[in-house]
Amino acid sequence: MNRFVNHKGYSRMFHENHLTLGLFFPLESYEGSIPEMNIEKQIKLAKRAEELNFAALFVRDVPLHDPYFGDVGQIYDPWVFLGYLAAHTNNIALGTASIILTLRHPLHVAKAAASVDKLSGERLVLGVATGDRPIEFPAFSVDPNERSPLFQESIMVMKKAWKESFPMIQSPRVHMLSGDVLPKPRLSDIPVLVTGHSSQSVEWIAENGDGWMYYPRNLKFQAELIKNWRSLTDEFKPFSQSLYVDLTEDPNHAPIPIHLGFRIGRNPLIEFIESLKLAGVNHVIINLKYGLRPVEEVIEELGEEVLPHFPTLTGKQQGVS
Repeated sequence: MNRFVNHKGYSRMFHENHLTLGLFFPLESYEGSIPEMNIEKQIKLAKRAEELNFAALFVRDVPLHDPYFGDVGQIYDPWVFLGYLAAHTNNIALGTASIILTLRHPLHVAKAAASVDKLSGERLVLGVATGDRPIEFPAFSVDPNERSPLFQESIMVMKKAWKESFPMIQSPRVHMLSGDVLPKPRLSDIPVLVTGHSSQSVEWIAENGDGWMYYPRNLKFQAELIKNWRSLTDEFKPFSQSLYVDLTEDPNHAPIPIHLGFRIGRNPLIEFIESLKLAGVNHVIINLKYGLRPVEEVIEELGEEVLPHFPTLTGKQQGVS
């Protein structure tokens, strides 16, 4: 049996042959790199998303503002912001897309993740990545050519720190011969989703990740990618992806491509997400950055008209495929 079936965040988001919907912070549309991030509005919308029964809310890890790279996400440090979200919500899963493991010490990440998971009532789903903004690596004195082994090291260290009491860990960044990392997750583990390839082979991701988080690609490519990856593991591991959506007032507006998504009416959007479900996608994280309508209206329409086709399974529904 999947060891995360009793994890509140994971079980809210993921079920085999089922697809759920989440939202990316900032919950707003904006031009350029930096959003408004009015906290009162953000929390009000987060609570409304939970009331509408979205499966998850996701934050990003953008350590530095690179004016040549773009979007800084929700501005605030992901761990601090997740703590704030945990205090203002009750049931919705809290995800990261994604924590940059190459730029953070693995013991710090292990403790931060376990803290958020514990304080939120086991709602953290931990997306992780190697990072892709060139200015970050020299700023943190990290060799970008070492991304692959640093990433593998971090996952090994975190999993061991969550599972074992007073673990003995010897790795390039960790020489732990005594001491322990607290708190421990109740399940002695937290679901970790690998983002993109993170400089790893598909075989490594299938063996070591608890799921895969990918980017929007054409349906044929995505279906083949998922099929190949799933052939490498004998247990269900979820596949999630992001999708930028500019939801139009016309519910039948045909899709027009935008960056990593579509300007689209809700009915074609429902059809497209159904296609993703058939391809094997289990969760879609919607990003509203490029929207032209008031975000309140868009979240309401998504919740009332689109979400019922991809319901979050809760309580007795859990386990239904």
